[in-house]
Amino acid sequence: MRYMMMVKADKDYEAGRPPSPELLAAIGKLSEEMARSGRLVDQGGLRPSSHGAKVQVSGGKIKVLDGPFSEAKELIGGYAIFELASREEAIELARQFMKLHADVLGPAFEGEVEVRPMFGPEDFA
Repeated sequence: MRYMMMVKADKDYEAGRPPSPELLAAIGKLSEEMARSGRLVDQGGLRPSSHGAKVQVSGGKIKVLDGPFSEAKELIGGYAIFELASREEAIELARQFMKLHADVLGPAFEGEVEVRPMFGPEDFA
């Protein structure tokens, strides 16, 4: 089953500050391992919300809101899609990813990864 993991943004991300070189190297190493094992399907980082827009519809009217958006902790900063055997495996991988952040950035780091299973063709048979 495919799982999407969405990394929540923080104030540094929204300010456009890049991750530390140490964190980028650690994420790169984990990503390479997951790609070699065939479990990583796709991944990417998103630019801050100041570069984006929201398109909303209400009462039949379309409205476009330009970023930035106020609640950084509710925004997605990056994502990865994995092909995994179980929900438990997905959660364990997310735990490894968050531990990597805590190990590199220290005990003051606070972050969140949302883990969600994706629909597949079997869901619409």
